[in-house]
Amino acid sequence: MLSKDSVKTLLVALVLCLVCSVLVSAFAVALKPVQTKNKLLDRNKNILAAAGLYKEGEMNNKQIDKLFKEFSVKLVNLETGKFATDEELEKDGVKVASYEQRVAAKNPKLSKSLAGDDPAGIIREAKYAKVYLLEKDGKLDLIVLPVHGYGLWGTLYGFLALAGDLNTIKGLGFYEHKETPGLGAQVDNPKWKALWPGRHAYNEKGGVNISVVKGKGKDETEVDGLSGASLTTRGVNHLIHFWLGNRGFAPFIRNLKAGEA
Repeated sequence: MLSKDSVKTLLVALVLCLVCSVLVSAFAVALKPVQTKNKLLDRNKNILAAAGLYKEGEMNNKQIDKLFKEFSVKLVNLETGKFATDEELEKDGVKVASYEQRVAAKNPKLSKSLAGDDPAGIIREAKYAKVYLLEKDGKLDLIVLPVHGYGLWGTLYGFLALAGDLNTIKGLGFYEHKETPGLGAQVDNPKWKALWPGRHAYNEKGGVNISVVKGKGKDETEVDGLSGASLTTRGVNHLIHFWLGNRGFAPFIRNLKAGEA
């Protein structure tokens, strides 16, 4: 049987636990808007960086927000290769502003399995992809596409930007990955990222024109691999080929060029 002192001790412990739980919950609720805002800011910054419009330390948050507002945000139906219609989105219960491709990929109604033919390690491909378009003088100036695929230790998530000709690469950047520091993590190295701008995504026949190779690239169709990180190199190559290929954005890009998207 517990003594009075033991009972008091337990009651104090329970009260402290309850108070701490309430405080933690209150802080989590209070901080959620701030976390959401910071998450969006980080996403916008990475989109601008891939497009070659942002350089570390040269823009404040207000400038990032202002520049990003010049972009149009749309969803592409990867099954049709066209912009998603309002009817399609309403039928699937999807809203552009709140749509998360990674979340949708886990929903069987909004994604499909790639089992059996998935060199990029995507596993499930979402039906819709969120793209970011920047126009100048009524013409498409550039488009930023979301890309992802498996590296050595996990999935790399990033953005690939193409110029208004829908062929010239403006930049590539990854905002999340689990690659080995000093090796695969060299995907974050500005010198390696600087190898991408100016290269062509597609050849004259419409095939994917660029590859990430082991070692040094021989010409403009080959990007240098990451030294000491052959599996990460292979992963980046596979994901680039997937998203620029016919199972990724190639049909949409063809339709957009033809004015049929």
